Amino acid sequence: MDLFEQGRQAQIERESPLANRMRPRTLDEFVGQEHIVGPGRLLRRAIQADQLSSLIFYGPPGTGKTTLAMVIANSTRSHFITINAVLAGVKQIREAIETAQERRNLYGQRTTLFVDEVHRWNKAQQDALLPHVENGTLILIGATTENPYFEVNKALVSRSRIFQLKPLTEDDLRQVARQALGDVERGYGRLNIQLQPAALDHLVDVANGDARGVLN
Repeated sequence: MDLFEQGRQAQIERESPLANRMRPRTLDEFVGQEHIVGPGRLLRRAIQADQLSSLIFYGPPGTGKTTLAMVIANSTRSHFITINAVLAGVKQIREAIETAQERRNLYGQRTTLFVDEVHRWNKAQQDALLPHVENGTLILIGATTENPYFEVNKALVSRSRIFQLKPLTEDDLRQVARQALGDVERGYGRLNIQLQPAALDHLVDVANGDARGVLN
C-alpha cells in the first residue's frame, strides 16, 4: 500500500459512521455477552489460545456478531477471509477454498472463513463448504440473525459450536456510549462533549439493546 492509498484509507476511516469507527478490536474492548466471552468462558479461552473450531453466532442486529468475528481476525494466526452471503456465491466459496488449500499446503497455515448472514446461502452453497469444514481446510465462523437450527444446513450446525448473542443490557449500552465519548482516537474524546444523564437514558432506551443504535 503506497502513501496515497494509506491516506485515502485513513480518510475513509475518519469519515465512517461512529459505530464503525468504535468497533472493538480486542476482547478487552468488547462490551456485553459476558455469558460467552466473560472471564473463564469457553469462547474467550479458545480465542485467547487461538484454538477455535467452527462457530456460528446468532442473535439480533447490533449485538456483536460481526464484531466478535473481527476480534478473532485481529488475534488469530490463521489466514482470515470475510464473505457476505448476500453478495457471494459458489464462485467466491471455491476461491476461498482454493486459497485455504494453498496456504495449508505451502505454509501449514489454517484459514478461517467468516460468512456474514450465512442463513442467506441456499443449501447448495452451504453444502459446498461442508467437506472442507469436515477435513479442517476451513474453520467456519457464521453470523446470522436467524436461529441456525432452522435456517442453516444441519450438517454445518452439527460441526459447529453455536453461540447465542443477546440484546445488550442498559449498562452495556451506557458503557458503549461512554467509550465513544471518551475515545480520543476514534470517538469524540477531543471534543469534550458532556452528555446529560437524561439524554443518555433516552439514547439507551431507543437503542433497544443494539450497540449501533446507541452510537448512530
